[in-house]
Amino acid sequence: MKKTAFLFPGQGSQSLGMGLDFYQEYDSVREIFDMAEEITQINVSKLCFKGPFDELTQTVNLQPAVTTVSLACLSAIEKEGVRPDVSAGHSLGEYSAMHASNITSKEDTIKLVFKRGELMHHEATRYKGAMHAIIGLPINTVEELVAEGQQEGIVAVANHNTEQQIVITGAPDVVKKVSSLAASRGAKAIPLKVSGAWHSELIKGAQEKFSDFIKLIHFSTPDRPVLFNVTADYAEDVDEIKSIMAQQLCSPVKWYDSMRRLITENVEVFVEVGPGKVLTGLLKKILPKDYPCKIYNVNSMKQLERFLKETT
Repeated sequence: MKKTAFLFPGQGSQSLGMGLDFYQEYDSVREIFDMAEEITQINVSKLCFKGPFDELTQTVNLQPAVTTVSLACLSAIEKEGVRPDVSAGHSLGEYSAMHASNITSKEDTIKLVFKRGELMHHEATRYKGAMHAIIGLPINTVEELVAEGQQEGIVAVANHNTEQQIVITGAPDVVKKVSSLAASRGAKAIPLKVSGAWHSELIKGAQEKFSDFIKLIHFSTPDRPVLFNVTADYAEDVDEIKSIMAQQLCSPVKWYDSMRRLITENVEVFVEVGPGKVLTGLLKKILPKDYPCKIYNVNSMKQLERFLKETT
């Protein structure tokens, strides 16, 4: 099989009905949902399949829900004997990527994202935050505008998604100001529907508590590479990985750099494993026009069958 990367989505990829296909098809997937419900005491299957949607999108519910669906999609692929050469996940998705590389067990993956969601929710109720997508300016220009905004309060780059799609995060007034500065340079600024200023200093309290929690969880040395958000690089040392995952809460997601890295490493098959099509959409904007590769989404039986038929 050609060199393959599995990409795992984060918050924002959810939809009602996600995972239902695999839940109906596989005993092993039903077991994953049961396990997630036992750990979180949340009715994950009901939220994923029937909603209500506004309850699903609360970060404390959404993080375990999206992760459960991603683990379900991954288990369906692994059942067919397919494993990635490398994995990456966007923010929350990084926890599923770690499981795909056998760094964490399924149970510990759910424990981690549930605790992460609880801590982030707690900080978001203490400090009001906002996030805007800035479209049409390169990272160095956005960083200059952010530095200008930082003189007035908390604002930072949250995600560098494509060359000119950058999400900023922080205190609502300061984020608004940086968005206005970006608009004056010809960019488009789009407010995102989020409940907190993720990847900013406003949730620093969550990072400190999460750092303590992660120390209690068993991590194994990866059996295949994971490209991490914070560094856009690989790591093998267990303590270093734990440190990176704690930092990730308040650090920028270097998604653009990570995808460019996979391109330089000649990955030929990209598979988005989990709900939605956000990451394949970003990837299509990043790939050079003449780059030879195949791109797949796997979040339904039909998509799984197509992927297996064309690649195995």
